[in-house]
Amino acid sequence: MSQRNRFDLTGKIALVTGASRGIGRAIAVALAEQGARIIVHYHQAGDAADGLASEIRAQGGEAWTVAADLSAADGASVLAHAVKAIVRDASAGGLDILVNNAGVGLRARIADVREEDFDRVLQVNLKTPFFLIQQLLPVLRDGGRIINVSSMGTRAAYPEMSVYAPAKGGLEALTLLLAAELGPRNITVNAVLPGATATDLNQRARDPETAKVIAQTVALGRVGQPDDIADIVTFLASNAGRWVTGQNIDATGGQRL
Repeated sequence: MSQRNRFDLTGKIALVTGASRGIGRAIAVALAEQGARIIVHYHQAGDAADGLASEIRAQGGEAWTVAADLSAADGASVLAHAVKAIVRDASAGGLDILVNNAGVGLRARIADVREEDFDRVLQVNLKTPFFLIQQLLPVLRDGGRIINVSSMGTRAAYPEMSVYAPAKGGLEALTLLLAAELGPRNITVNAVLPGATATDLNQRARDPETAKVIAQTVALGRVGQPDDIADIVTFLASNAGRWVTGQNIDATGGQRL
């Protein structure tokens, strides 16, 4: 099998949550470049999501946009219902790739965390991905891929991530047990753990002076870019990643080793 074919995703349908910007957008673009048909999920950034879908179509690809508030109790159900309708209308036979990228952060030490903030962070980062996977498993095809975007905050102590890191830690535990459960269906399940990555949600990594300071803690000497994470996700989504499952993949360039 040629290298090109190992990464080819032609015809496969991929759902990327939180795909309107940042890492999610880069993942959607990278998967589309390999031929995947992309379901672009967004919450409020409808114009950005539409722009991304138009960009994919302009390159000869296929894309749909779906809005859902993943902080809401019914967010997973709303999104799953829409995805099932798209898969049915596209006569695709099923979903091939699920990327749980959408997340919400909270910088607060334990003494400063309000219960409503705790609930929101756990809802978006753990509960919604759990039930989205549950509801999409019937249409996820054998040989499919589930890729959860976690955080290096689960392996390094950041006191201000008192809620975010435990939520992502739960997502990693879910990754491991699903890899065992879904192995008989040849579905791989992995988590990708970005470090400091220059996105709209991480202004510290985007600020040139602060990025220089952060870079001193990174073995490869710079902060990450969304494309750095997207390429790892694309590998895991492709046939090249067929023998990797149940893993937490460090995607930090060697930050705080």
